[in-house]
Amino acid sequence: MRLLLVLLLPCTVFCQKIDHFVSFRDIKSESYSRFHYDNDYFTSTDRNYTQGYNFELVLKAFRKNPLNHIFFKSKDSEFRYGVSLEHIGYTPDKYKFAEIQYGDRPFAAAIMLKNFLIATDTIRKSRLTSSLNLGILGPGAFGKEMQVGIHEATGNTIPLGWRNQIKNDVVINYQVDYEKQLFRFRNIFAINAQGTARLGTLFTNASVGINSVIGIINSPFTSVTAKRKFSLYAYSQPMVSVIGYDATLQGGLFNDKSPYTIPSGHIKRFVGQHNYGIILQTRTLYFEYSRTMITREFYPQASGKWGGIRFGFTF
Repeated sequence: MRLLLVLLLPCTVFCQKIDHFVSFRDIKSESYSRFHYDNDYFTSTDRNYTQGYNFELVLKAFRKNPLNHIFFKSKDSEFRYGVSLEHIGYTPDKYKFAEIQYGDRPFAAAIMLKNFLIATDTIRKSRLTSSLNLGILGPGAFGKEMQVGIHEATGNTIPLGWRNQIKNDVVINYQVDYEKQLFRFRNIFAINAQGTARLGTLFTNASVGINSVIGIINSPFTSVTAKRKFSLYAYSQPMVSVIGYDATLQGGLFNDKSPYTIPSGHIKRFVGQHNYGIILQTRTLYFEYSRTMITREFYPQASGKWGGIRFGFTF
């Protein structure tokens, strides 16, 4: 029944936790590495989406990856190929209690290996990204071990409710992102439209939104061989969502043994999210600080917020 719901439910918008495909995060190189870390500690909270990280690697050698055959390759585009390792974790507000916190979010964690292709059309000023996530949701993603270890190291309250987390299930997710430049004023200001569609066992939904940047900017829609320059800019990325299925709330598609999940009727089908931050890039280095606010994802959950840092380098 859950699988049928995921395949049939109409999806038009999605807000995501870790997004390294959007154009304002573009690194103009065919070979680079980048690390991203989210934590609600940056906003003095400790609930809902509590932390996540992503190790990203782009190399010319990945063009030989056989999975590239399942990705979209738009005509007259330059291609970049990459892989990343991603981990996300969620907790309820009162995570220090061992009992199930009914009415709050269940404990959940997922870890995934992502293969992706970025196609940039330098003529039409657009980019199309395809990706495939393969991984596991549940105790096998070691969310408990990670959060407990961090809290022990920092002297914070130890979370005791991980025994009630979403049980193990497979993660298979396919994602397509499209972005189009709408307006650009010199190397100072730009506005882009963007959309995302996801289908899979972890998240099934899609997204629309806009993003704008202001400062000293480079164009993400030029060739990767173009000369890289110093850039320093702020960005804003409002999005709106219609949610199809969220296994971190509703449990896995194939394993219904989770001790506690959120009923489908309590899921908020429309969710708003706003990402904003500041990015500094040199010819070889990348630094970013970000903040995110999101409206409630289910009833009666409150809205959430978190912060993130990124750093990367070309080689």
